[in-house]
Amino acid sequence: MTLQQELGRRVFDGFGFSSRSASLFARPQSGEELAAILRRAGEEGLTVGLRGSGRSYGDAAMNGGNVVLDVTGMRKILSWDPQSGIAEVEPGVTIEQLWRSTLADGWWPAVVPGTMFPTLAGCAAMNVHGKNHFKVGGTGDQILDAELVLPTGERKRISREENSELFHAAIAGFGMLGAFSRIRLKLKKVEGGRLKVRQIPARSLDEQFDLIDEHTPNSDYFVTWVDCIKGGSSLGRGQVHQAVYTHGDEDPEGKSLMDPSRQDLPGHILGVPKSMVGIILKLFRFNTGMALLNLGKYLASELTPRSWYKQGHVAFAFLLDYVPNFRSAYEPEGFIQYQPFVPKEHAREVFKKILRLQQARGLPSYLGVMKRHRADNFLLSHAVDGYSFAMDFAVTKANRAELWRLCHDMSEIVLEAGGRFYPAKDAVLRPQDFQRAWGQERISRFRALRRQVDPQRVLRTEWAARVGVDEAG
Repeated sequence: MTLQQELGRRVFDGFGFSSRSASLFARPQSGEELAAILRRAGEEGLTVGLRGSGRSYGDAAMNGGNVVLDVTGMRKILSWDPQSGIAEVEPGVTIEQLWRSTLADGWWPAVVPGTMFPTLAGCAAMNVHGKNHFKVGGTGDQILDAELVLPTGERKRISREENSELFHAAIAGFGMLGAFSRIRLKLKKVEGGRLKVRQIPARSLDEQFDLIDEHTPNSDYFVTWVDCIKGGSSLGRGQVHQAVYTHGDEDPEGKSLMDPSRQDLPGHILGVPKSMVGIILKLFRFNTGMALLNLGKYLASELTPRSWYKQGHVAFAFLLDYVPNFRSAYEPEGFIQYQPFVPKEHAREVFKKILRLQQARGLPSYLGVMKRHRADNFLLSHAVDGYSFAMDFAVTKANRAELWRLCHDMSEIVLEAGGRFYPAKDAVLRPQDFQRAWGQERISRFRALRRQVDPQRVLRTEWAARVGVDEAG
């Protein structure tokens, strides 16, 4: 019986559900089974796309017409040392599963995105970052070593000392060099279950940048909300969120929140059941409606005291999980997220230009989030010493072609400034953009490694095919 005959079929979409495709589906339960599926796929001329929780917004975890290999069947925490804060996990372990297993011992994942549901393998493959990237780097900077299953079925231990080139390419390698079957990483020691947080309104994008520059040296986390609709002298207005860890007896009450069950998010937002929020947001999903919501949010930020308050780790970290079904606000066509990373010397002017461009086209982002970043040593990492600006755009049948044109024009501005993009979020990147963002030398080194570890080109995703990962040039 062939692998194709054995496997079931499923329709997959990206988290933004602006694209979907049907694939064969495999969900291995062990490293041996994972290796066997990869090996058999190669023997039968099939390609395999790797998928965790499916939280990539675009097509980075899709492989229409071929095999999608879902690692969520491998979700054991293999070991946990509360003395050193080192965990060894299978690839399907999620951020949520990890923090629920370690917080009571005084440890929190050092890097988390805005949702707790991605798998650790997905975070490694995309080198996922959080609100503290400027201080601690991305997921890859926390990984001590890992086991990578190559498309041939061979299993390799990779670290900064062993198979170092492969280690630095597989992390942020978007699943094109092998499948993580084991990851060992270091967590962050925390002394309480809450952070000290404060919010500061910013009247413009310039003021946002000034606040970031002023406060990040004394912050453990820093993120800003940007109103992408308001123009003129208020272009890029919004609110910055600063957070620092508590220490010693600074927050006695917060000690009780080391109990993971006390970190759970509330079931209501402003008295409204969370299940209803997505429906309500959908009523405002047009430019004027979102302008009103943004105005309300900004005015509320002006009235919010700028003094410090306490907030649980989960409540601060996982803003996207407050409304689990927020995607429903974008039904039926979905949404895309566009997130450029721009060097610090140019970010201010680049972000102003792309805000003005989307406003001029009548296609403003409905959500904007800006972060500070640092560079790293991973071969095709998106990280730069600079800033990122994540923007959500609603997709409709009427605006789809024009929205893609807008994104391509924004990419030209970003690329001229030496910027890069985030594969986990991308839905619009073209081969020429991929080439310019990472440069011929880095891409050639990555392709050479691909030829070594995957000579039959077994590993494939729709994202990798779209941007031309394997194309000569």
